[in-house]
Amino acid sequence: MAMIALNIMSIAYISKVQRVDEIVKSPDFQPEKIALLETIAANLPGMIFQILQRQDASVFIPYISSGCEYLYELKPEAVQADFQVLYKLIHPQDIKAFTESITVCSTTFKPWHWEGRIITPSGKLKWIQGTSQPELQETGDLIWNGLVMDITDRKQAEEKLQESEARYKAILDAIPDLMFRISRDAEYLDLKSEGANITLSREEIVGKRVQELLPSDVASISLEVIAKTLDSGTLQTYEYQLPTPLGVRDYEARLVVSGEDEVLAIVRDITERKQAEVTLQNLAQKFAKAFSCSPDSITISTLQEGRFIEVNDSFVELSGYERNEAIGKTSLELNLWVDDRDRLNLLHQLQSTGVVRNLEFEFRQKSGKIITTLLSAEIIDLDNIPSILAVHHDITERKQVEAQFHLSAQRDRLLAETLVRIRSSLNLEEILQTTVTEVRQFLQADRVFIGLNNAKLGVRTLAESVDPQYPSVLGWSTNDEAYLQELRNLLKDNLIRVVEDITQIAVSPKVKAHYQKFQTKASLAVPLMLGNELFGALIANQCSGSRHWQPIEIDLLQQMSEQVAIAIQQSQIYQKLAELNTNLEQQVEERTAQLQQKMQEFEKLDRVKDVVLHTVAHDLRTSVMGNLMVLKNLLNQKVGTGDWGLGTGNQGQQGIIEKVSSQSPIPNPQSPIPVSRSIIERMIQGNDRQLAMINSLLEINSCEQQGIDIKHEPVQLNTVLRGTVTHLEPVLTQNQATLKNLVPADLPLVMADGTLLQKVLVTLITHSLQNNPPGLNFILSASIEGGMIRTQIQDDGVVMSKLECDRLFDLHVRDPQDCCSTSIGLKMYLCRKVIKAHGGKIGVISNRKRGLTFWFTLPLFTSSATNRP
Repeated sequence: MAMIALNIMSIAYISKVQRVDEIVKSPDFQPEKIALLETIAANLPGMIFQILQRQDASVFIPYISSGCEYLYELKPEAVQADFQVLYKLIHPQDIKAFTESITVCSTTFKPWHWEGRIITPSGKLKWIQGTSQPELQETGDLIWNGLVMDITDRKQAEEKLQESEARYKAILDAIPDLMFRISRDAEYLDLKSEGANITLSREEIVGKRVQELLPSDVASISLEVIAKTLDSGTLQTYEYQLPTPLGVRDYEARLVVSGEDEVLAIVRDITERKQAEVTLQNLAQKFAKAFSCSPDSITISTLQEGRFIEVNDSFVELSGYERNEAIGKTSLELNLWVDDRDRLNLLHQLQSTGVVRNLEFEFRQKSGKIITTLLSAEIIDLDNIPSILAVHHDITERKQVEAQFHLSAQRDRLLAETLVRIRSSLNLEEILQTTVTEVRQFLQADRVFIGLNNAKLGVRTLAESVDPQYPSVLGWSTNDEAYLQELRNLLKDNLIRVVEDITQIAVSPKVKAHYQKFQTKASLAVPLMLGNELFGALIANQCSGSRHWQPIEIDLLQQMSEQVAIAIQQSQIYQKLAELNTNLEQQVEERTAQLQQKMQEFEKLDRVKDVVLHTVAHDLRTSVMGNLMVLKNLLNQKVGTGDWGLGTGNQGQQGIIEKVSSQSPIPNPQSPIPVSRSIIERMIQGNDRQLAMINSLLEINSCEQQGIDIKHEPVQLNTVLRGTVTHLEPVLTQNQATLKNLVPADLPLVMADGTLLQKVLVTLITHSLQNNPPGLNFILSASIEGGMIRTQIQDDGVVMSKLECDRLFDLHVRDPQDCCSTSIGLKMYLCRKVIKAHGGKIGVISNRKRGLTFWFTLPLFTSSATNRP
């Protein structure tokens, strides 16, 4: 009742004041009453504030109402801690106007009035209106008492009337600044309208009477006030309304004597102020309605005893106590607190901070049911009695949903972990034991085990997790067929067996004796099915008493049984695979033994091949060398005179012949058969090629068996190239070929065997000479790339296919009709062996238009390279 009386008093009080600043300055103003009203209607649009601006420019906020949270989405204590947070929310385009309005008000002490936009932390755009009356204190400090209101709805409505408002905005904006000189007989003598945009011109107003321009009722009041002002000589104020295109507007006229028989009238539009007064009056009514109609329980109780002074209808519904049962009683007398320590903690926090927000407590209803609520409370002063205004929000259903969600999350986690364990492990015993352990922990059951149903082994327990104070079923088994059949029937047709109280079901004496032996009071069993066959069951027991099995628990057990069945099937498959693997290993061992025997045979054949190749090659080499010696001696014999004379032959493999006709026979006293000189030359050439091929074969065989013997030393590449060019000059001249050396003279040293490197260069150039007609042109070049020297030999001869380029340095069977191809192919293979032994690479590129580019790389000389063996 005290609350209702206070609301009535507040409504009567607010209806008397004219302006918000007058409310704050009134000697009857009591901030605690406004705070009480603000607390009851925290969701209503409005914020009352008091700001203290000290002489040193520091700002202190003694009071700010809870409407701050609705307007700015900020807690009052956050604003009190740092008032600058409100500045940060002001729209960038309105900051300047806001700052200027504060500056003007601080210097002139005139009432502050400002409208502007803010952007809340959640991104909402709001229009707000602030009014305040600064008051200079004796200490020099400045106190601001004021109100901030949400005017977003009004601004949105104004936007819809922009077109209409544009026609009248000038005159409406100018009305507060209009000043009229009016005579006693109500004639407009003069007006001051600079900066005002009015629809009537000066000529249309001056000289006219009030009765001609204003409605009759307003004109009548104006005449009375004009006369009273002149007669009393004091300021007179009156308010009136005028219809406008935007609706009825409220105006205030202030009249003072400005001369003999004339007054000065200042007219202001006070529509917003009047609306604010109406809003304040409506707020008081809404506060009372908010208290009684709030869906949350609201109570007012004494701070000292906790005795209820007022409760709303939602409290009656929440607690089960009627109003007459609750008012005058304490919360302890009604036995509302489940834990009395919660009330002591609440009082301690209230006394420390004065406010509590969203603390979770358990309360007992009249019926004895326990509910969970979020409690928000503040200490208020009610008729000089410290009291607690408390709001209870019932979250019982939400907590139940959260608990259910938590159980679901645990169930899903358990299922996921079991699935991962089954997929990552083949140890069936470990999987089953971990499953029963975690299921028992989730269900908080006394016993969880997995039983096996086997036609040969009967029924036995595979895995179990049990509370130590109850007997274990692990190791239990029976071969009683009648008993086994009854147990199977309990899970027939793949049905889940749910027993909440063993004493309430009908079972055979044997099953009942089994329950008694293992102290089973409630049971939940899910069959383990392998296909259509009952393999066993996953069973949870409660031994401490009966139990209501929840649907989520039944669902968990059912899904776990499916995973366990998969694990069992997986184990069976693994056993079969193990058996197959054992057989496969035996087969592999047998095959391996056979392959080893074949490998030994191949090694013997390979050794025979090496012996044959080495023996035959040596014998053939000896024969060919002997033939060469005979043929060269014949070719180089001195004949007496005439055309039979032969020039001195070359002692090399080519045996160059000079100045002798290719058809002249050679006299041989030991052979009556004349031999043509050209035939001898061809025989020598053929034997030379055979000898070169035999030497290459022997060298390849030696490389494969013993490796290439390389003498690493610092070598100047240009020196090797010059020696190669000198060696090849006769061959180049014979083939009408040219060779241009573009290798820079300042190249760094390379680590190489100069003799082997020269053989590589000769072989590469000889390959191009043998596979092209006379007139070939060569270009030698070299560059440094990635710590290696890359050497290139480019010619303008015929091109090759990519396959030929890729196989050029391989050891493969070449065209049997071309013995030269075989000989040079062996040497090309040896070239790659030599370059790889140096730590480099070799290759050939077929140019786009014509010719080939041979290339190879060699490592640069380094100090560490000299230590290479």
